[in-house]
Amino acid sequence: MTARARRHEYGAATRGFLKQSPVMIPEYFNIAEACLMSHARDCPNAVAIIDLSGTACIWTYGQMAEAAEKLAGLWRDQGVQKGDRVSILLPQCAETLIAHFAAHLIGAVSLPLFVLFGSEALQYRLADSGAKVVVTDLQQYPKICEIRNSLPELEQVFLRDGQKNGALDFWKSLEAPRAPLEPTQTVAEDPAMMIYTSGTTGSPKGVLHAHRFLLGHLPCLELSFSDFPNGADVGWTPADWAWIGGLMDMALPCFYYQVPLVAKRFDRFTAEAAFALIRDTKVTRAFLPPTALKIMSQGKVPKAARLVSISSGGEPLSPDLISWAKTKMGAEVNELYGQTECNLSAGSARTLGVAKTGWIGQAFPGFDLRILDVDGQVVPYGEIGQICVHRDTPSMFLRYWNQPKATAERFIGEYLITGDLGLMDAKGYLQFMARDDDVITSSGYRIGPTEIEATLANDPRVIMAAAVAVPDPTRGHIIGAYVTVVDAPQEGFEQELIANVIRQLSPHMAPKWVRVVSEMPMTATGKIRRVALREMAARALVPRQTAG
Repeated sequence: MTARARRHEYGAATRGFLKQSPVMIPEYFNIAEACLMSHARDCPNAVAIIDLSGTACIWTYGQMAEAAEKLAGLWRDQGVQKGDRVSILLPQCAETLIAHFAAHLIGAVSLPLFVLFGSEALQYRLADSGAKVVVTDLQQYPKICEIRNSLPELEQVFLRDGQKNGALDFWKSLEAPRAPLEPTQTVAEDPAMMIYTSGTTGSPKGVLHAHRFLLGHLPCLELSFSDFPNGADVGWTPADWAWIGGLMDMALPCFYYQVPLVAKRFDRFTAEAAFALIRDTKVTRAFLPPTALKIMSQGKVPKAARLVSISSGGEPLSPDLISWAKTKMGAEVNELYGQTECNLSAGSARTLGVAKTGWIGQAFPGFDLRILDVDGQVVPYGEIGQICVHRDTPSMFLRYWNQPKATAERFIGEYLITGDLGLMDAKGYLQFMARDDDVITSSGYRIGPTEIEATLANDPRVIMAAAVAVPDPTRGHIIGAYVTVVDAPQEGFEQELIANVIRQLSPHMAPKWVRVVSEMPMTATGKIRRVALREMAARALVPRQTAG
């Protein structure tokens, strides 16, 4: 069914998304077949990717499919089986999606990893997942070498830009002739992808998704992106494809709809660079996190850098920012709501009249979203409760990897507890109120404090550590940290702690500041009261903001 036909099936948005037909899930479904192989058969010369990650290169569906088939055949010959995990530690580039599709062709599970992760963050995820294969590049490879001995299940490493110290050259490995690949038939419920998410307690959890979860993203794309696809579209996002926002809010849907995708993530995001890319590649649709929009709103918009529509999510958008995008870029901005466990479950569609200032929007077709109390009962309209989504929705995760207890605890009856507090009005509009946990959202990333705190506390001078969200006008929030110490620290102590987090975890997880306190605020059961620390951090901002 075409996108236009599906929009007609959903009906007029003014009748309310909640009343429309759910997404139909077939018995058999495979992401690689739907996004790549079918297009390669029907239109092999159509543009799939405009790859600007290095030397500019255009990839067709035929070229992508040929590479994915060869890689899948190689992995199968090497013993990669259905259900095995294949990790991808690469920036936005053609090889990233080739690796995803190759894994799906043989029924393996693809595992995207963020290139800014440090060796310890990578070691945990690779060991916990039991990944057999890593696809990476020369820049990232030293981190893999550092932890290789602690990864007994890792059998092979491929480098997209060469060969070194036992790692195979990605492209040369595909040159050897081999028998034609017979793709593995997958049912829609078969595991396809695992994305690690951070929480407030314990280690990061592997969120396992089925092939059908791609279909769960389609209502959002078709309704929030007006008249999408229209045959002239080009898509792009500055969000890294290692995260569900970059990969599933833009990259894979572009392939599904046969919309050319620009591959480029800037090392340093600037308004000038973003506008130049949009102008030069004729981007029409973009997923832009709020931080990116805020930065772009401070720059001068070239006449040729205009978009048809923008989607955004992760943090609330101000009315001024929405108005700026419409006035200066000619694009409606639609807010999205979701999380790694169940993405794109609600949002706005301004061109269809589904938008309300200060509210996220309504649940998309196929998503039963409700506001429940702690007992799982629906709260009255206008009252605050837990934002919850029914488990029988198309983009719902299968389970947390090897954590059945954590999976069970995430549900109340038949509903996923998102961990967010919100309210709903009588028309089904959703308003986000607060986070019901301590996950920090900064520059579009959801960051759990546990890993940060553990790294800070590894320093022998630190007794206890707590990481919290601190309001920031550009990023939404930044990360701040409080520590108690053994003795009075020497000059430069705080910067050393920050450097440790950058080195061991990732720059995006590093606190912007660390402050020493005499004692931590604690609950009666011995837990750190992070809410008290957040309030302390917010109060510290008041004099500076007032003076400014």
